[in-house]
Formats: sequence, structure tokens, C-alpha cells
Amino acid sequence: MFGRSKIPTLKVPKQPAPEAQPQAAETSSGESAGAPKLPASAKAAAGANNKKKDRSDEFYELKTRVHKKLVETLDLAEIGKRNSDDIKEEVRQIIAKLCDDEDVLLNFNEKQQIVTEILNETFGLGPLEAILTDPHVSDILINGPKQVYVERKGRLEKSTCVFKDDAHLMHVIDKIVSSVGRRCDEVSPMVDARLKDGSRVNAIIPPLAIDGASMSIRRFGTDPITWDDYIRYNSVTKEMCDFLKACVLSHMNIIVVGGTGSGKTTLLNNLSSFIPDTERIVTIEDSAELQLRQPHIVRLETRPPNIEGKGQVAIRDLLINSLRMRPDRIVVGECRGAETLDMLQAMNTGHDGSLTTIHANSVRDAVQRVETMVMMAGFDLPIRAIRNQFASAVHLLINANRLTGGPRKVMSIAEVQGMEGEAVTIQEIFKFEQLGIDATGKAYGQFIATGLRPGFLDRLKYSGVEMDPALFERRVLSRDPVGA
Repeated sequence: MFGRSKIPTLKVPKQPAPEAQPQAAETSSGESAGAPKLPASAKAAAGANNKKKDRSDEFYELKTRVHKKLVETLDLAEIGKRNSDDIKEEVRQIIAKLCDDEDVLLNFNEKQQIVTEILNETFGLGPLEAILTDPHVSDILINGPKQVYVERKGRLEKSTCVFKDDAHLMHVIDKIVSSVGRRCDEVSPMVDARLKDGSRVNAIIPPLAIDGASMSIRRFGTDPITWDDYIRYNSVTKEMCDFLKACVLSHMNIIVVGGTGSGKTTLLNNLSSFIPDTERIVTIEDSAELQLRQPHIVRLETRPPNIEGKGQVAIRDLLINSLRMRPDRIVVGECRGAETLDMLQAMNTGHDGSLTTIHANSVRDAVQRVETMVMMAGFDLPIRAIRNQFASAVHLLINANRLTGGPRKVMSIAEVQGMEGEAVTIQEIFKFEQLGIDATGKAYGQFIATGLRPGFLDRLKYSGVEMDPALFERRVLSRDPVGA
């Protein structure tokens, strides 16, 4: 156990109080005789809290000393040449030896905790390593060094993970962004990056983040969600899955629509799994997170400006360049600006089968969202021209959403039929109807086929994909089990 140095109590001589302002005499324990006495249990709790705080500080100081000695001991150049598992085991033994050399009595659990935490600081992301090993965590939200929240199974909860201080959190942020050739400082206080497993990272630091550095991590995990998982979780039905597969195989242009955290990227990733291995795919992203399984893939990633504000490469630049790379498919992680018009033009000029995502609340809002992005990019085009581009380029809209209580659903699969007067006409083929919220606070409902047949069934047939017309007859496809 850690020893505590005893601090001598200074005794102040008692001064006679003026008669006009009589004061209560103090007892030998330092309490006022006239003041209410604290219960013994409260005194014990206060003492325990102070002792715990002192112990925590001493524990961190010990860990800091051992970590510093470890850095002085290690040959960083040699570490880079060695197998990671072998070197980790050697470093573990070195840390244990350094702990033994300290003139502090540690029990087994304390020693193991120090060894693990220093290993995480040396080879990983410090306190985050414990969270990153939890497969149920989908989001990690860090609001300063002492406030970390995680999302498990659709619900936010506060984590016991904390950082020592702002400097400790900034060290972890720097470690993440530098690994992908980016930086986060006062000149560039906002940054997007990714972890080794493909998880998406966004960090923002002071002076933009008033209460300290903030970081958000969207995890994709080492075991990606598959269509079997979608069906098992009742996020989609087998009929809908078969229909989407037919559309991808038939080179339909598809846009996935949804809000933040709705599962757009995961759905886009799974849609791309239907692309045949014989095709050449070019992916374009802000931070590479798509995990395509095909062998012939060219992955492109944007580049932020350097410290002089030069050298930026945006999604639009990569999209224009990709047209010269003879792609069979173009997959854009997300359209959010000027690249939206270029994407529509690519879909309209022989690059059928392209996939992308946009932020919008529903399939019907997608048209207005595209119009807004094109106009905000500075293109002087009439609304009708933009709508014509959209109607002729896009074949299918898929709306993903996260409902109350956490379940993620494919809310709608809709066909873009074309123009009718000044409006783009859209018809829903499959949709999810929410019926209520169960006792656990989770939304539930049912998937239905609307009874409307898509107008491109002949195109599916000519592409070698036969769809039974009975699939589109109006009926309930599946219903959520209430309370599940």
C-alpha cells in the first residue's frame, strides 16, 4: 500500500474575542463548540474520500515515473523492426521490473493495473484502449478529459474512463491524427481522422471547444455488420434485401439518405458487397472507412490544407479525377457540397451503378437537400435543371434512420420515377411503419410492401435478374416483437 506522509497540524494560539462579537470556543479537535457536530459516519466518509484522492494522485505519480524510465530504457528504432506481440511481452516484463525497483509496496492488482495502463499509453491510445476492446460500443464521445460517454446497443451512458488532464487528452488526439498524416493545433483546431480498424474520428480543440478538447469516435468494429445481421435484428426484411441486391447487380444509381448516426455508411458498405468481383471500384471519402471486400478497388481520400493553407484536395477534385480512371463503379462516402452536382453528372454520363450518401430526413427531403447543396456550392443553375439532373441520374433512394430507444431501420426504399411538371416524382416500394414504443422505451413497428411495382423491372430482367412480381403485392413483410 502507498505510504502517506503525516503533515503536522499547526496550532494557532487562541485570541480573546471582543465582547461585542462573541465567538464560540474551539474544541481540541478544531470544531466550534457551538456549531453542530458532524456525525461519525460523515467524518469517516470525508476521510475516506480524501484518502482515495491522495491514493489516486500517488498512483498516477508512480505510473508517470515508471513510464518516464521506460521511455529512457527503450530503443524506439529497434521497436519498429520487431514483431508487435513479441515486443509487447518484453516491454511488459520491463515495466514489471521497473515497478519492483520503486520503493513502494504494491499488491498484485495494483501492479497489473500500472503495467496495463503503461502498455496502453506506449502502444495504444491510453484510457481508450479498454473501451475499444468492447464490441458493444458503437460511439465514444469525449467532452474534455473527465467526461467520456459511450453508446452501447443504441443507448448513451457515462464511462468510467477518464484522462488525467487536458494535456493527456491532447497527447492521445495527436497520436491519432499524426498516424494518418494530419495535425490538430491552434491553426487547424478541427480534424477528421480514422483508427487502424477503420473507425471514424473527429476532434475539435480550444479555442473552438470552450470547455477543453472534444473527440468523437464512430466505431465500425472488427466484425462488420452483414445482411444476415440486418435481417436478424429486423432492420430490414429478406424481401427488401433481395430487391436491393437485384438493383445493385443491375447497375442502378443509389443514394442512401439519413441523419447523423442512422447507419448510412454501414448500409452503403453492405450495398457495395453486392458488386461483382469482376468490376473496378473507385471509392472516395473524407476519411477512409468503407470496408469493401472486392479485389479490384482503388481507395481515394481527401487531403486538408497544409500550415500555409495550400495543398487541399477535396472530394470534388477526387471525383473529377476518378472519371479518368476507368471505373465500373464510383462509391462516394458522402456528398455534402460542390461534389453533389459532379456526382449527378457522373451518374448521367455512363457511370451507372454509382453509390453515395447524403444527409436528409427522408427520401422526399433528398431532392430539396440536393438542390440546396448545389446552390450553396455557387452553381448558377435554375431549380428545374437541378431537378432534371436528379430525376435522370438517380434510380433508387434508401432512407436509414435510428428510432427512439436505439433500433436502426431501413425506413423506406423508393424509386425515382422522373419529372411531372416542376416536381420530381418518387414512389415508395417498401417502407417501415412505426406502431408505438414498448415498455423498454424502444420503438417498434412493421415492414410493409406498398403494392407499387418499380418501373425498372424490365431493366432488372435485361440485366439477368428475375424478380417475382408477387414480391411487391401489398402486405406486411414482418413485425417487430414488442419488448424485444
